[in-house]
Amino acid sequence: MNRTRFMAALSALAAVPSLAFSEFRKTFLPDRGFKVNAGESRKRGHLRLKGVNVNILDVKISGSDTNGGMAIFEQTSLSPKRGTPLHVHLEQDEVFYVIEGAYYFQVGDEKFDLKAGDSIFLPRNVPHAWTQVADKGKMIVVFQPAGKMEDFFVSLSGMDHDPSPEEIARLFKDNQMQIVGPPLKVD
Repeated sequence: MNRTRFMAALSALAAVPSLAFSEFRKTFLPDRGFKVNAGESRKRGHLRLKGVNVNILDVKISGSDTNGGMAIFEQTSLSPKRGTPLHVHLEQDEVFYVIEGAYYFQVGDEKFDLKAGDSIFLPRNVPHAWTQVADKGKMIVVFQPAGKMEDFFVSLSGMDHDPSPEEIARLFKDNQMQIVGPPLKVD
């Protein structure tokens, strides 16, 4: 192969990663921004949960917006002294940022009190739970990657009854989570 052909072939190979990245970007990343107004949900309206609590979730960024990269929810907490069972996410890391109110969290063996302005990181495969301490509260909840969390919340809000513990365990399992203990108790 002569030098000119070699350099042309090398240039073509160098273009492959940038071409591949541009295709990746088109496929997996949004191509424009969007705004979601305060008190509104980007998709699905207000999701009123049933079962472990009766909180309201608004989808701020859907997993479908990021091709599964992440999902962000705003949770209005209306269930004092109630929260999630101790559970693990098999595929997602989770972040909570408290906007108002107070919450009690367990992550692994550690327990934390959170109030407005506090945040907490919950790594995947680490047992965790939280309970609402204040009469009312609000948090931003981020899942990375999005996984099936939006489906989980849509399923809970779409039920016509409060689910039994068996139904809740099945919903957790069907959505890449596993219950490993009871909810946290708050005095």
